Amino acid sequence: MAEQTNIQKPQTAAKKEVASNVGGIKSAFWVILICLAVALCVFLFLLGAPGNFKDPVNKVGPLNLLGTVYKGGWVVPILITCFLTVVVLCVERWIALAKAKGKGNTTKFVEDVKAALRNHDLAKAEDLCRKQSGTVGAVVYATLQKYKEMEKDTILSKEQKVASIQATLEEATALEMPALQQNLPVLATLTTLGTLVGLFGTVLGMIKSFQALSQSGAPDSTELSTGISEALVNTALGIATAALALIGYNYYTNKIDNMTYAIDELGFATVSTFSATH
Repeated sequence: MAEQTNIQKPQTAAKKEVASNVGGIKSAFWVILICLAVALCVFLFLLGAPGNFKDPVNKVGPLNLLGTVYKGGWVVPILITCFLTVVVLCVERWIALAKAKGKGNTTKFVEDVKAALRNHDLAKAEDLCRKQSGTVGAVVYATLQKYKEMEKDTILSKEQKVASIQATLEEATALEMPALQQNLPVLATLTTLGTLVGLFGTVLGMIKSFQALSQSGAPDSTELSTGISEALVNTALGIATAALALIGYNYYTNKIDNMTYAIDELGFATVSTFSATH
């Protein structure tokens, strides 16, 4: 019995399926809630600390930048929430896409698989996919399984077999894409939302500043400049959020595009090889 068990283990390993295991945070909703809680704590206890103001009780007369940011108003914690959400999702996508990329260099993997296909060595191509252990490897492995299945098929025509392989490639790619693009729509939204919320806070701050001046009589340049600086804090936070979100979105979209190009190239090579040899 022991000998039979030892013989079966290599067979099981040889039939091991390839999965990309992208992972990542499934819902950004909880990320936003947690970031909101952190943002409120930062706003109340760090920015609103008594030491940041001339009048600690009424929190009037900011002494430093932290106090000035606090005087930006209730829009500030919203902007901090957006900024923290962008940071968390950028880190989350970096980890997830690093797993999706798999092991080794993708370009070298593509060339090695194409060389194996030219030599009609499907076993080597499958082994390369197992070693790669990424999204590209998982999609190509599924396509190779269909390739082998079509080789044994004696009923379908050549055109139907090629179409079946192509359909398997497209299906496997479609299954991988949602995991790769997860949370990127949130980053895309924050590229615009951050700027708009920042401008909204600035407009509110400017309105309050000019209302205070109109009620106090003669314009006070010091009071006006202080009010404007407090209002512009929202614009600064909004621009920082939008800039980081835009950089993260474009960077990760480019990484996904590179994986898609590799899948398309190997898929074309697989279908072309089958068409040329069968």
